[in-house]
Amino acid sequence: MTDAVTQRAAQTAKLTAEDLVAVRVGRWWQLTLGVVCMSMIANLQYGWTLFVNPIHDAHGWSVTAIQVAFSVFVLVETWLVPIEGYLVDRFGPRFIGVVAGVLVALAWVINANAESLEMLYLGAVVGGIGAGAVYGACVGNALKWFPDRRGLAAGITAMGFGAGSALTVFPIANMIRSQGYEAAFFKFGIAQGAVVFLVSWLLRAPDADYKTKMTPAIGTPVVRPQKEYTPLEMLRTSAFWVMFVMFVLTAVGGLIATAQLNPMAKDMGIAGQKISVFGATLLALPFALSMNRIFNGVSRPFFGWISDLVGREQTMGIAFTVEGVAIILLSRYGSGPLAFVVLTALLFFAYGEIYSLFPAICGDAYGRKFASANAGLLYVAKGVASMLVPLASIVAASSWGWSGVFAATALMNFAAALLAIFVLKPLRARTQRTLAA
Repeated sequence: MTDAVTQRAAQTAKLTAEDLVAVRVGRWWQLTLGVVCMSMIANLQYGWTLFVNPIHDAHGWSVTAIQVAFSVFVLVETWLVPIEGYLVDRFGPRFIGVVAGVLVALAWVINANAESLEMLYLGAVVGGIGAGAVYGACVGNALKWFPDRRGLAAGITAMGFGAGSALTVFPIANMIRSQGYEAAFFKFGIAQGAVVFLVSWLLRAPDADYKTKMTPAIGTPVVRPQKEYTPLEMLRTSAFWVMFVMFVLTAVGGLIATAQLNPMAKDMGIAGQKISVFGATLLALPFALSMNRIFNGVSRPFFGWISDLVGREQTMGIAFTVEGVAIILLSRYGSGPLAFVVLTALLFFAYGEIYSLFPAICGDAYGRKFASANAGLLYVAKGVASMLVPLASIVAASSWGWSGVFAATALMNFAAALLAIFVLKPLRARTQRTLAA
């Protein structure tokens, strides 16, 4: 009898170990699928700057009017994420991702055939809905699978969005030159949408009773909220609105650089200049775009990992300060091709971390159950920031020039750094003490 009990206990222990391995492998597999999907929507935002001047040359529309499409895309992408996040929490990421794949392809097909600004804006709306659904599904899924390493998981997922377009910068630029921007929109749109459509069939959320058993990084406490906040409850907290303001302040500079880098380079005399790298001679602007995507992507898991170790607010304070300094240096020394490449890479490195730190701190503060919807509400701040992108074109064309744009965005980052340390951190600490009491 004793032997039978011992045998059953051994079998149970073995099953538990096998289950643990399955959970470990399964959650990293889900994270990988999310990165693939995110990389397929990256060009909708980060590849846009390649199309601005060709569209202007083909139709004669003003750059400011064309950039309205970028703002429309970002607004729709961000402002609908809370709804899409709610649907992900309710129905799972698979269905949302499959539908999003169709919309991602359709958006660039519309852009390829747009003969009016209204059609271009329609493509932006469709693309924004598709990209927002993918973003909400993949980031929310990462937060749910990795409650012990939210910063790292959100950062790796967001890396796909930040660096996913790095390898396609030169192919898209070459296709625009050889076949026209319409062909680039059409062919890359179909390819990107097809990958999202197929990969999304494999996405799934953890079970309702899923509890991670992974050991956190050495010296890293697992942040476990004492309350699972619904989206409405979260909106009634002061800490959320401080995060929201910080997100807006830090996103403005990065979004302006993302949308306006090509016109900015043209105004600064960089467009058409070449740079020598390891014996190879490359055009400075496409090389800068590739480097920016890489550094923007790498920064997300890097700063997310750092924040898991030293704390979210401390990491925010450092990163926001670095971005502000990078903007000032770009304003003063960015007129040379080498300096332009290096300083824009530094700017994007510091800018990219907002897409890992803000979802992670939102999960820490408000829980896992409604992570997709809650993170989606915070992500709306990016849409608010995007409304200033067309304004940057107007300021740049005025007597203030790009120097005025750079000065304003640098000050915004310094303000956000101060808010992180002196406002958000005490607020979160007070909330935790109140809940504990």
